[in-house]
Order: sequence, then structure tokens, then C-alpha cells
Amino acid sequence: MLNTRVFFLIVLSAIFTGAFAQGPSLVNYVNPLSGTANSTTPSALKLGSAQENFANTIPSVCTPFAMTQWTPQTQASESKCVPPYYYKDDSFSGFRGSHWISGSCMQDYGSVTIMPITGSLKTVNYAVKFTHKDEQSTPYVYRLHLSSYKIHAAVTATPRCGMMEFTADAADSLYLLITPNSDFGEGYIKIDAEKGEIYGYNPVHRIYQGWGKSAGFNGYFVIKVDKALTAKGIFAGDKIFIKDSISAKKDTGAFIGFKMQKGEKLYVKVGTSFSSLQGARKNLAAELPDWDFDGTVAKCRQIWEQALKQITVVTTNETDKRVFYTSFYHAMQHPRLYNDVDGTYPRFAGNYQLEKITGGNYYDDFSLWDIYRAQVPLLEILRPRLVNDLVQSLILKGEQGGWLPIFPCWNNYTSEMIGDHTTSIITSAYLKGISTANVSDAYRLMRKNAFDLPKNQQDYKDGKGRRALTSYIKYGYVPLEDSVKDAFHKMEQVSRTMEYAYDDYALSQLSKKLGYDADYRSLLTRAGNYKNVFDPAVGFVRGRMQNGDWTKIFDPDVRQTYITEGTPRQYTFYVPQDVPGLARLMGGREKLETALDSIFIKNEYWHGNEPGHQIPFMYNYTASCWKTQRQVRAILATEYGDGPGGLGGNDDAGQMSAWYMFATMGFYPLNPISGEYLLCSPIFDQVSINLPGGKTLLIQAHKQSGSAIYINAVKWNGHTYSKNYINYKTLVKGGTLDIYLQDAPCTTWASKTEDQPKGLSFNTQ
Repeated sequence: MLNTRVFFLIVLSAIFTGAFAQGPSLVNYVNPLSGTANSTTPSALKLGSAQENFANTIPSVCTPFAMTQWTPQTQASESKCVPPYYYKDDSFSGFRGSHWISGSCMQDYGSVTIMPITGSLKTVNYAVKFTHKDEQSTPYVYRLHLSSYKIHAAVTATPRCGMMEFTADAADSLYLLITPNSDFGEGYIKIDAEKGEIYGYNPVHRIYQGWGKSAGFNGYFVIKVDKALTAKGIFAGDKIFIKDSISAKKDTGAFIGFKMQKGEKLYVKVGTSFSSLQGARKNLAAELPDWDFDGTVAKCRQIWEQALKQITVVTTNETDKRVFYTSFYHAMQHPRLYNDVDGTYPRFAGNYQLEKITGGNYYDDFSLWDIYRAQVPLLEILRPRLVNDLVQSLILKGEQGGWLPIFPCWNNYTSEMIGDHTTSIITSAYLKGISTANVSDAYRLMRKNAFDLPKNQQDYKDGKGRRALTSYIKYGYVPLEDSVKDAFHKMEQVSRTMEYAYDDYALSQLSKKLGYDADYRSLLTRAGNYKNVFDPAVGFVRGRMQNGDWTKIFDPDVRQTYITEGTPRQYTFYVPQDVPGLARLMGGREKLETALDSIFIKNEYWHGNEPGHQIPFMYNYTASCWKTQRQVRAILATEYGDGPGGLGGNDDAGQMSAWYMFATMGFYPLNPISGEYLLCSPIFDQVSINLPGGKTLLIQAHKQSGSAIYINAVKWNGHTYSKNYINYKTLVKGGTLDIYLQDAPCTTWASKTEDQPKGLSFNTQ
């Protein structure tokens, strides 16, 4: 558990290793406002929808993978697809202790907001105008000057708590409005003036499967202030009551008042928990034992410095550094820490039952359709102990709820999105030797998802089990007649088939390692099911009926109901487990190359959504690997920036950002299960990755000129390296990867199949 002792050990380590003396501060390169504005990238403007064009990140003040993120609030609800902060907004309504899933189109939950106002008390229409020149946004502190209220406000964070500082610019009455933010009108709040404590909770509700139902736990908060109260009461909308508590009403909150002199400061500490009020108190006592705001800011900053300096890059391009370290910050927001300092956490899919973890930490908010592609693979390299905790958390969910969740968020089943990528995360960790959890328990749960359905229909409707599994097993694909009605993402039959095929491949590799031969053969056959939705007559995937007929109307570049958030052309390339097999379906490597060319020539590559993230790297399976180098560089140049609109779509819990990090460093996990990372040309002169165990991975780019982007040779530890991929076990041992770049495409480097990754045909031998 990340308790107070560990928290401060990290801080001391940063101090005594001279974190700030060894060069410029890396945290200064982070721009938390990046992704808070509408995307301005080319593919987003052409191909994205209104919601998809927002990266939906927030200017989060937190520690990495924290329980609660602290953010300025410009949007007051916990509505779907509406983050607490938009860059375009100009009204501030408080500091929110948020559980918004960074970069998502989901919803906040269990949050609490504290708003300072001066002058006369008011409980409605209190939001105040601000401009961006009034704010300072960093990962470790956010500051805002509220000129209308004559207050300087600031917030900083620990893993489970927040601390605020309010400085009066003039002598006046200062009120804090504390709102539990329950859109359902179910919040509770109480003032204990003698203890200087305000506490309460905001009940959490599910969305997707089980929409609107109780999630079985609350967002709890305990607030302490460092001054005696001069006024107090509660409110519901514009109605004010001189009472100590209120519950189960719309727009409720509490107010506390103080008489402030010019220059006087008020400090506020907030403990949060998903378990109980007592848990929030324990977290507060452990992580914020004093009132040292500046010291807490410094500690939070040092933790971010320690985290960011795990990768150092060398370049003269300061913009690239800003985008890289901002991406790194975004890639360390989730999954979310869920247990208190004593290990207590709410039971998965429970009804206010509590569990206790004794080793490691328990996590939730897994945006699994997204993060299995690059964000978790990045953590496998940098933080394998964290990945072990993530896998343990997923297995605990399966054991407590009876089924492995497809997309676990707000500690519940959701069946959001498609696929069954919990299998990918767990299998990858076992195959790489990361997970220490019981493999038999994990395999049993993954196999259950792959072969069985709940006997109770209500369990299925509640989000347990794979959607459309019966059709998928019967036909080898999901036919159009199966509309997949018990899912938020209905239909999407072709995309669902292709992603299940990948997950079946993932589980097949673990069944092979464990010696389950019958399962291995069955799953490996199913891993080829993508072929059943590929129409050779048109050269793309296509909707198919139960009798095998293809859907009559077809345009590869128009969104279809059988494709998830994209087009048939874009989804045709989602075969990470068997790119050589896809090439054979198309008629050979040359045809694959032509098909890849077409998506870029027609400007149909959409970087703002995840299913296409592997596409530019797929040239590494053709005779023209240099086209991967060209296309990746073009994407890096046009789809990422260091301003508020600098992300091309929903960042989805750090997946978009992790893609950027891999691509700029020179390698990418196209098939996360395989442990193979496809090489491309790094944009940095040097990348140094500090690996666990004191090892270092050094990547050096040797350029013919400043504009050289094409690989002509690679060396590993001084020896010629002919392959266009490198594997996990090699990387994590540490070493030096030298990549030599020239100005013109090199048509011979790694152009032969023996120097490229293999597909499913290799696995059957």
C-alpha cells in the first residue's frame, strides 16, 4: 500500500539523489492544460465527431495513479462526456476533488467541490469570471487569482488527499461553499464546528450496463480548516438553513464563514475515500498530518520529478520535450488507487461491503479498450510492480463478482466498448513474468469469459460475460442478425469479431504455456476468426449475415453500424495478432503495402481513435519498412502539440499519450501479447530509460543530418541488429540501442520476412 511511510520515502529519495540539481526540472515541461480544448489536429477535424474531438483531459493536481485528482471546476455536473474543466470556459465554481477518468467520454463520480467567495453569502450564481492569465497550472499545484472576490486560491495533493490555500487580498468575510455534487440529489454533508470538521459523501451511480443503479459505494470526504468558524449552515439551492446537516436534496451543500484580514491565509485539508468516513479520516491523518501547504507542494513536485526522470530525453527541440513530458504526465493518471492507507476498499460490484488488501494496492477505472494497446505496455517496462498490482486487482474483481469485467470502472461491471481486453492485460503480464498472482485462478476466470455465459440472464444484462459470445462461437463471427442489444455499444458485429479474435489469441498463448493443449488449439483457431469478416471481393472487412452473405450496400470510407467508431477501411487493419495472415488474405505483402498506402493517400487515417493506432507500424511487415518511419513522423508532427488543443481525440486514460511516447522513443508494441516492439525512428538524439533493478536502456539516434528520419542500420550493444523489432526480455535487461538515420528512404533495411515479426502461422508450428 502507498502509505505515508512510502510517500515520504519517495520524497526523501528525490531530495538526497539531487533530483533538481542534475539538470532542468522535468516537471516544468508538463502542461496540464494540454487536451482541455477542442482538438485542432487535421485528422480530428476531418474524421472525428463533436465529442471525439475533445481530448477531455483536465488540469489535474495529483500524484501518479492517485485516488483523487484536484482540478478547477468550470462545469458543475457529473454528466457523461463532460469533464469538470473546459479551456473554453471563463467561469470558475470551485476546486473539485474529482474522479473523472482522464481523457474519457465517461462521467465524474463521488466528487466534492469547495468554492471560496467573499462579501455577502450566496449559494447560487456564485461562479466567478477568470482568464487564463489568472491561472498557473502544474501537476503539483494549481493557482488562480479570483480578482472579483479578491482571493488568491491554490490547491495541491497527496495520493488520497488535497490541501487548499486561500489568501485574502483585502479584509472581508470569506465563505467556503462545500457541495457533494450529487446529480441524483442524494448527497449528505454535516458540520462539526467544535472539531473544525465538515464531512459527507456523494453516492456513486453506474452508467452503461446497470445505468443509474447504485454502484454500491460512496465518495466520502472529511474536511478540516485551520481557523475557528464565524458562520456556518447548510443550503439547498438558494434556500439557507442554520443547521448542521442536510441530505437527500437537490443542489445541497454546507457553508462555513471566516473573518479575514488583508494578507491572511486560510488552509483547508480534505481526505477522500471510497470506503468510509473513517477511511477518509485515516487517509487525512496519514498523508496530511500538519498544515504545511508549501511543504506539501514541494513534496508533490518531488514525486512528479522522480516519476518523470525515469525517462530523460536529449534534444534541442523544446516543444518536443513539452509534448513528451506532458504525455508522460497523462499516462500516469490511471488506473486509479482505490484502497485507503490501511488497505480497505469497496468490494467490486458490491453493496457497501468492504474488503482489505494486504499486499500491494487495489486499483480501478481501467479504460481497457484503450490502455491495453500502449499505456499498460509502457507500464510493463517502467513499473512492473504496479502492473502486478493491476493484474491482482483485475483478478480480485473476477473473484468477487464471479466474472472478469470487460471494462471495469467505478468499481463495477459496465460492458462498455467491445472486446475482452482484461484477458490481454492479464495474459501479457504472465507471459512477461511480471504477475505473481495465482495463474490458475486467473486462467479459470479468463477461460470462463472466453467459453461461457452467465446462466442467469439478469447477470448478463448487468454486464457479466462477453457480449454476443453465442453467435461468435456458433458462426465464427458475429452476424448482423445479432444486434447485441444488451450492450451500450450495440451492433458493431465486425469490430467485435476482430477484437474477440485478438483476445482469443492472447488466451491461447497462456494456455499453450500452461499445457492446456485442447484450449490452445481451440483458441488459436478462433484467433483467425478475423478472416470470416474479410470480404476478398472488396478487400475490406464487411458486415456478414448468418447465411454467409455480405451486406449489400458497402462503402469502405463511410461509418457503418457494424464497425466501432470508424469505417471498414480503418478497421480492416485491426489484426495485431496476425498481420502476415492479413497480408495473405489481401494477396501478399505488396497488396498489404498498397492497402496501407491507400488509407494515408485518401486521408482516412484517424489518429484520434484507438483502433488505428497500429496502422502506421504495419509497414514493418512489408518490404517498405521506411514507410513506417515516414508516416509515424508525419503523425507526430501533425497530431500532437503543446497547447490546449494539442491532442487529436479523447486521450482515453493515457493511451493517446503513451502512443506518442513510444513513437518518439523509437519502438511500439503493435501486438502487446507477443512482447515484440516494432522499431521506428526516434525523434530524440538520445533517450535514457531507468529500468527497475538499476538497469538502463539507452536509445541513441545517429543522424546523417538534422532532418534524417530513415533507418539504414541498427545496433544492439554494439553488434549489428538486422530485425525491425526488439523483444521485451531483451529491453528490460538494459543495454544500448543505436539507430542510424539517413535522409533518403533505405529500401533494404529489414525488408525481408525473416527480419520481421511472425503471425499466427508461426504459432501453429
